[in-house]
Amino acid sequence: MPRVALTVNGKAVTAEVEGRTLLVQLLRENLGLTGTHVGCDTSQCGACTVHVNGRSVKSCTMLAVQAASSAVTTIEGLANGTELHPMQEAFREHHGLQCGFCTPGMVMSAIDLARHNPEADETQVREWLEGNLCRCTGYHNIVKAILAGIKAMLGNAPRGKSAKSRGTSS
Repeated sequence: MPRVALTVNGKAVTAEVEGRTLLVQLLRENLGLTGTHVGCDTSQCGACTVHVNGRSVKSCTMLAVQAASSAVTTIEGLANGTELHPMQEAFREHHGLQCGFCTPGMVMSAIDLARHNPEADETQVREWLEGNLCRCTGYHNIVKAILAGIKAMLGNAPRGKSAKSRGTSS
């Protein structure tokens, strides 16, 4: 079996995987990072979105061996200790989640949007999210959360409370 070495959430990891193992399987099954969700197995829903070398990727469409020597960031790697990432905080503050299943993929996609288009407006956010499905909400609060998160990432909005100060874990 191939041996894959990569960096996940800032930590070097190595794993033996079958050549057909998907990145999402490596993350969830081998590394126990279950925040990356499998929603459709067909690249339609975006729940499995992670960052590979800083770009959002649907991890159900990428083989683990393709990620060799890459830097992968999952939803678990965003918070700074107990302090949520500005985009995570914006989703919390603006009620951009309901059941939470799609939220990790939405957040990861939104951060990539902020890097590519920090001036994104509502229409551009909605277009960017076309590959991310939410079956609970009408996207209105998700879009509001992303716009607020972009501002916060740019330093144009105050950061919210830390997870620790709210008595919850990240």
